[in-house]
Amino acid sequence: MVIYIHGFGSSGFGKKAQIFRDYFKEIGIDFIAPSLSYVPELAITTLEELIENCPNPTLIGSSLGGFYSIYLANKYNLKSILINPAVIAPTTLKKHIEATPYSQNYYDLSSFEWNSNHLSMIKKYIVNSPKGEFLLMLQKGDEVLDYKDALNALPNAELILEDDGDHSFKGIERHFNRIKDFLTN
Repeated sequence: MVIYIHGFGSSGFGKKAQIFRDYFKEIGIDFIAPSLSYVPELAITTLEELIENCPNPTLIGSSLGGFYSIYLANKYNLKSILINPAVIAPTTLKKHIEATPYSQNYYDLSSFEWNSNHLSMIKKYIVNSPKGEFLLMLQKGDEVLDYKDALNALPNAELILEDDGDHSFKGIERHFNRIKDFLTN
């Protein structure tokens, strides 16, 4: 079972989740992309319950979902694909809080407040020396995160590093065979 973990303000119905959902359905691999709470403890608890009740789980995490995937992969010894992951999520999200406490949910355009309590929660999921099997997918044109942070945090990960691109990882479909091979071998 592939569990897709979306990023901050996104949902299990985001564009990337839908692309993956269609691909894995087409090739006959079980896939789930839950819409997670913006509250870190609630999101992690939901993911832990899924992992503990799924046969042979593997993870794909994008942005903040990549941060969560690192924690969960270490806790449960799982393979994980990290797409432009927010490896220093507490620092990134602290800057966001300082700019504005309100964020927008990209699915329904509602707003939610992200505050210092949430920041304290997310700090509990920091993994200082990630261990496990990771495929790190980065595009240097990411306008949200510095790709070098992920390279430094995960020096032993398998790597796909592309010039240009953006935070959503343009053209991810080009790597579907490699993603499938990584998750199933």
